[in-house]
Amino acid sequence: MLLRFIVNAVVLLLLPYLNIGIEVNGIGAALVAALVLGLVNALIRPIVLFLTMPLNVLTLGLFTFVVNALMFWLVSAVVKGFEVAGFWSALLGTILLSLISGLLTRLVR
Repeated sequence: MLLRFIVNAVVLLLLPYLNIGIEVNGIGAALVAALVLGLVNALIRPIVLFLTMPLNVLTLGLFTFVVNALMFWLVSAVVKGFEVAGFWSALLGTILLSLISGLLTRLVR
């Protein structure tokens, strides 16, 4: 779990270099954003997914991408030094975060 937290923080530090509308002001902001993102995904995301289940079923699960982007955007509203320009930046950021984080986690193991 600690390894995944550190990998997520590192990936959050790399995302601004991809010019997708995400800014991270230093290692501290990345660590706090990774922590808050983990808490949001553990506590708030399941409730939102449950409440949006009918819409998720209608879209064959694609609405989960929207929920993930909204959680990412929520973290940017809470964490100072971590900024996401808009919904599309949040959507692309969550997709890249999950892909890169998954790859790095497999490489580190």
